Amino acid sequence: MTQKITIDGKDYAVGKLSEEARNQVVNLRVCDQEIAHLKQRLAIAQTARAAYASGLRKALASAEVVEH
Repeated sequence: MTQKITIDGKDYAVGKLSEEARNQVVNLRVCDQEIAHLKQRLAIAQTARAAYASGLRKALASAEVVEH
């Protein structure tokens, strides 16, 4: 089965691309993987932040309010 890639709505057989084009396809795939990884890390950080904010709200609920 021929591996295909779609760019700007056109299908291309990867095996028929120039070496330079194949290298760029690899670069794009690496970038896509890194973006997916960073999105996962961001989701983890956002979840942790929400948990810390919740903990802070609970701690503040029992704290004495000091006004200036």
